[in-house]
Amino acid sequence: MFKVFQFIIDWSEVWALLIPIFILLYKKKQPAVMKPVVFYVWIAFVINLAIDVIWKFRTSLPSAYNSNNWLYNLHSVIRFFLFSAFFIRLHQSFLVTVKKIIPFCFIAFILVNFSFYERFFDYWNLSSRLLSVEAILLLFYTLQYYLFKINDDLDANIFSADFWIVTGLGIFVTISFFIFLLHNELTLRLQNFAIISWKVHNISYIVFNLFIAKGFYESRE
Repeated sequence: MFKVFQFIIDWSEVWALLIPIFILLYKKKQPAVMKPVVFYVWIAFVINLAIDVIWKFRTSLPSAYNSNNWLYNLHSVIRFFLFSAFFIRLHQSFLVTVKKIIPFCFIAFILVNFSFYERFFDYWNLSSRLLSVEAILLLFYTLQYYLFKINDDLDANIFSADFWIVTGLGIFVTISFFIFLLHNELTLRLQNFAIISWKVHNISYIVFNLFIAKGFYESRE
């Protein structure tokens, strides 16, 4: 029974995305504001499938191709830009300029970090710094979203499609931030704890995708 549970959690980064994908197949036409999230779901499915296949068959692959860390880095970059596009498309009249500047700040961080401090295609480690910065910036986006909602018209529908997606994202990045921040150190010093913490990350990713699916289902043209 434990092995079945472990198998389910280990592959959750792939099958969890099938939940919103199933809703997309049911409700193919999504409003324009949802397009970045739709793109994210499909791209994330391809990347995460490659991540888990490489991890599962790493002993059978040539040494040059049996590391999936760079795919986590790629996923992080894509997730940030697509969700920043999603928040900007919401047209909330709150910190509009700041929301548009943040992606350029993230680009500057990527250039500096991977030019001087880390390697994007690191064989041994994913970039804890990249994933942590991504998480904290996305958390900022979610917090400003809620601040706008608090000051918005109280008669408006709070539980809109974007609310569910932002809430799922907020849960995911809040839980994952410290996991991302400490992952490489834990892998070196407390490997078993690092494995457990990543399972927590996987569970939060399942929750994230459930909320995305809810958002797709509640969306209106």
